[in-house]
Amino acid sequence: MRESFTVDRQRFSFLDFGGPGLPLLAFHGHYNEASTFAPLAEAVAPRWRVFALDQRGHGESDRAQSYQRSDYVADIAAFHHHLGLGPVAVLGHSLGGVNAYQYAARHADQVTALIVEDVGAEMNADWSLATGLPRHASSREELTSALGATAPYLECAFRQFDDGGWGFSFDIDHTVESHKALTGDHWGDWESVICPTLLIRGTDSEVLTREHAQHMIARRAGQAQLAEIPAGHVVHHDAPEQVAAAVRSFLSQLHAG
Repeated sequence: MRESFTVDRQRFSFLDFGGPGLPLLAFHGHYNEASTFAPLAEAVAPRWRVFALDQRGHGESDRAQSYQRSDYVADIAAFHHHLGLGPVAVLGHSLGGVNAYQYAARHADQVTALIVEDVGAEMNADWSLATGLPRHASSREELTSALGATAPYLECAFRQFDDGGWGFSFDIDHTVESHKALTGDHWGDWESVICPTLLIRGTDSEVLTREHAQHMIARRAGQAQLAEIPAGHVVHHDAPEQVAAAVRSFLSQLHAG
């Protein structure tokens, strides 16, 4: 079910995948939106009930004036508050992964478990994909053809415009701005997380190297574990069953019974 809430006149949209399970908040990466987690939500049900936010400037949520780190973290806090939930498990991919661990670091009493998918603690964000995207296509087929091999990763964000043309639910220039704000050293936040953490890495990822992932685990001495899955950067897309299994296994360790 799609729902929404408003903070300071900015509207946010989210998907509640329903069910009787324990809540799991999910946050997507650049070029995606909440619907990217539909297969995962189905795979972890009924034990877990996924709530996935269209983050600022993405999906059905409003475009924003700012895409700074503090903006994204505040959005998660507002989303969590709107849902009226107590402490929860949180999952994030790429951009959403940094947002998730920064939220967990800065609101430690609100997060019981953290799952971070294929993103590091030090970012040198690459926005070349954004600047290379077509801004307008005459049809969905033309847009798909222009994207080539990247099309399956972006198709959840395809939108038809009022003029009949096709593009994306995010603004390309805003995405570049968000990438720039993501760049930086976030080790302080990563090391400040106190809840049990699962770091998922795609073995073919061009974003998170094995060395960096291992360093992240070492810096969280005994509090974090690493799962490496044969996949690229969007691990939940390339290997949905393996990611779901890793998530279920990790969370079951914390919520036995």
